[in-house]
Amino acid sequence: MTKHVALYISNNDDKHQLIKRIVSENLIGNFSTLKGAIFSKKTLDKFIDEEVRHGNFNVATSTKNSLLNSSEGERKKALLQHLILQKPEYILVDNVFGNLDVNAQKAIEKTLTRLSQNIPVIQITNRKRDILPFINQLYKLENNTPVFCEKEDVLIKDETKDFLPSLPKPFNPTNNQFKSLVKFNNVTVSYGDRTIVNNINWEIKSGEFWQLTGPNGSGKSTLLSLISGDNPKAYNQDITLFGVKKGSGESVWDIKRKIGYFSSEYLRGFERLQPIEKMIISGFFDSIGLYKIPNERQISLAHQWLKVLNMFHIKNKSFLSLSVGHQRLVLIARAMVKHPPLLILDEPTNGLDDSDAALFCKLVNKIASESNTAILYVSHRKEEHLLKPNFIYELQPQDAGSAGKSIKIS
Repeated sequence: MTKHVALYISNNDDKHQLIKRIVSENLIGNFSTLKGAIFSKKTLDKFIDEEVRHGNFNVATSTKNSLLNSSEGERKKALLQHLILQKPEYILVDNVFGNLDVNAQKAIEKTLTRLSQNIPVIQITNRKRDILPFINQLYKLENNTPVFCEKEDVLIKDETKDFLPSLPKPFNPTNNQFKSLVKFNNVTVSYGDRTIVNNINWEIKSGEFWQLTGPNGSGKSTLLSLISGDNPKAYNQDITLFGVKKGSGESVWDIKRKIGYFSSEYLRGFERLQPIEKMIISGFFDSIGLYKIPNERQISLAHQWLKVLNMFHIKNKSFLSLSVGHQRLVLIARAMVKHPPLLILDEPTNGLDDSDAALFCKLVNKIASESNTAILYVSHRKEEHLLKPNFIYELQPQDAGSAGKSIKIS
């Protein structure tokens, strides 16, 4: 029987060093003498860099687009097919399902399952649910050493104790006096001959917890841009944001001040060596970095948030020194210091390991239950048993553009 191995790791493990050891040191088998292929973000980025720098389009997508201008699903499927054509003797796949919708996941799983009948597959994953079905050997990393285990031995930590303090009160209690935050009435958005979303009717009220779902390309980003004020198409629509009809004189910045926003890509904007405390205080000023002198009330509220996160004792530590999961907790607190009427979370658990994903979701659930802030969680993947939205708005692609469906969760 062909040996197919999965290494279940955390965000604290050095993944790049691990890959080097697998292919050169026979860490989990004799692969150093074989011709291998590595399916990873790093490999994909190298091909995209070749396109941008040298005009070398070595990886062909099914739509004939460049990798740079393709969706994540198109990129990953194209990379996998390219690697298979090189006829490797084994393939190593890293975070194979990240940023993919359900259909793209199924397509890649089917391709890898077929490939596994001929060559060994090595998988690196930080989510238990992503372990490929044909894997017959599973290892956890302990002190940088692979330790054999069974899938049922992989446990997700319960970090509930970290969030026992109540959330701080709003800095400005009158900031959240809106019954209806977002209201779409028969909204249709087209670009040229292509209709993205068609006849969308949707309302988000104060304190509600929504998940926006739909496959890649179904229009989730389009709806977000209509809400945030970044899409000029909104001016031709019947859209009301925070009690004001779109196009009646409000500025984009008036809208943005009422929204707390987080994306898994958001971390790229925070590259300066800022202490954790200043990162959270900067949320009062909507700035990347702290350039104004905060008042005592703002400092006090930031300290209360640090205590909720159990980070008050490390408040002077550099933000960039934190794990990816704990950086996201800080950024959520930064977005919430003003208790905005609406908090948008765009693919917030992408790239997190099981432990950090559980921790992140517990904080979001706490915000949902202890504040009047409405939450819009955007993802094509559900965090079963972790996040607890009250409603789902599902985009369903159709020939005439995606239709929307509201689902109340009992």
